[in-house]
Amino acid sequence: MLSKKIRNFLLFGVIAALLLAVGYWNISPERFLDKPVAQVDEGLIDYYATNAYSIQYLPDGKVQYEMTSDKVEHLKASEVSLLTNPDLNLYRGTEFPWHVTSKRGEVNPDGTEVELIDSVRVARTDAQNRDTIITSSRMTVFPQKQYAQTEQDVRIDGAGGVSTGKGMKAYLKESRIHLLSNVRGQYEAR
Repeated sequence: MLSKKIRNFLLFGVIAALLLAVGYWNISPERFLDKPVAQVDEGLIDYYATNAYSIQYLPDGKVQYEMTSDKVEHLKASEVSLLTNPDLNLYRGTEFPWHVTSKRGEVNPDGTEVELIDSVRVARTDAQNRDTIITSSRMTVFPQKQYAQTEQDVRIDGAGGVSTGKGMKAYLKESRIHLLSNVRGQYEAR
């Protein structure tokens, strides 16, 4: 009887030792070490388009604006779209659009705000064939509101003269422009 007890004890001991060994190998100490968190590349582009063209219509069917760009890159992390040489025509429901260009641009995720960067030019020829040209180094355009603003230096050529200032609010639909500070003007007498 004693030998049967010892035999059972040894058999269960060997089985327990095997289970402990398998458990140890499955639960290795490396599993409890801190693993580095995967870094998200903020500049990761998830898609792009070349020679992109977009058009937006008003509820009555007239063109509100149309935009072209040499290249559009969409950033995955921030949902911002980067534009190369954006070219935007804001029609305001009329046949005389505001023509907006720059070297670079950034469009927010919902498309309501376009940040134009480097060599920004906003131009328009009215029904009397008079040109108005606004230039700045940086400008934010809100296409749906037909509004543009900047805190940078601005130059406005038009109406027989030149105006300069720092900062601007432009209500493009009404063709009304406010220079915010350091305003200077030079006009031709007729």
